[in-house]
Amino acid sequence: MTQETGGAGVSDSVDLLRRLIGFDTTSRNSNLALIEFLRDRLSDHGVDSQLFRDAGGAKANLYATLGPRDVGGLMLSGHTDVVPVDGQDWSSDPFILRQEDGLLYGRGACDMKGFIAVAMALLPALRRQELRRPVHFAFTFDEEVGCLGAKDLAAQLREMPVLPAFCLIGEPTGMHVVNGHKGRLAMRCHVHGREGHSALPEQACNAIESAAEIIARLRTLARRLRDQGPHEPGFDPPYSTVHTGTVEGGTALNIVPRHCSFDFEIRNIPSQDPLGLFEEVKRFALGDLLADMRRTAPDSAIVFEELSRAPGLLPNDDDALLKLALAATGDNIARKVSFGTEAGLYQGAKIPTIVCGPGHIAQAHKPDEFVALDQIARCEAFLLHMVAGVCAH
Repeated sequence: MTQETGGAGVSDSVDLLRRLIGFDTTSRNSNLALIEFLRDRLSDHGVDSQLFRDAGGAKANLYATLGPRDVGGLMLSGHTDVVPVDGQDWSSDPFILRQEDGLLYGRGACDMKGFIAVAMALLPALRRQELRRPVHFAFTFDEEVGCLGAKDLAAQLREMPVLPAFCLIGEPTGMHVVNGHKGRLAMRCHVHGREGHSALPEQACNAIESAAEIIARLRTLARRLRDQGPHEPGFDPPYSTVHTGTVEGGTALNIVPRHCSFDFEIRNIPSQDPLGLFEEVKRFALGDLLADMRRTAPDSAIVFEELSRAPGLLPNDDDALLKLALAATGDNIARKVSFGTEAGLYQGAKIPTIVCGPGHIAQAHKPDEFVALDQIARCEAFLLHMVAGVCAH
């Protein structure tokens, strides 16, 4: 296999990345064309795949095993969906790979089709190895909108005769080893009041103002977490955070608004329960605030809707996979990150999991997203080292 760190020549990984970026797998779209492409490539190398479709049939997870099936091996895992490009100012077509000055540009180049391309490009090399333990491939849908595919796959893995022994998720970490990240709870709040003329506000119930009181309570919670913790060193910031992202409501300035909705999230350090934090806000909203609203408008209501939830990754410094990965990268210690991955779900399925992949999270979700060629080369060498350490000895 050619490993490229400069501008001349193109490695198998880059060729595959070009193909993968060409599939528009924005989370709102189907990922089936890409999944079928990966299935066919695996089949070309003698590896059978299982496809697990979602309830609607338009999306699927892929799970495949290369090597013996009576023992758990190393699972190489990545999500196939990408975030939208709508409204972003790209220098070129985001779904056509552009190579320039040692960088590979395209939606998903960093997050995280670069890793998938490397894993698939290694198939010929892996086929030549005498594997004592298998290499598993796990590629999922809808990570960007709540780790939906990984939730299904984690449940399906639990039902299999043999679980993978370890999991390596290739999210962009700059090829540094990560063994801890925050969890995420995303919620939507619907506030229903009573319309009225703005000249007579006391005869109505202002849904926006009631929603603002809940948002203010969320902000108070955020400040308390910042100032009082708990704090967990290694995370940036080292505490759980609370954030309101969107607010919608009202029709005209001279109409007291009947409805308002807003979305908020809690990104929790792994040791803290986000549902407990949410319950503090919920008790206030459904207690004193709703009682006050109903004094004027008895049919007022406040409804919370869970949009998504994904657990954090709890650090385990004694994990055998972690020690092998640190030796492979030259890192002295594992890192912690504030962005989320599917790792907590696999850890919850009793599969020791770490995160390490090409590219940097600072490049993800932005126009002109890119991954550097030297990161691709480092990932190729890293995965070969990991497979040799876990599966060939």
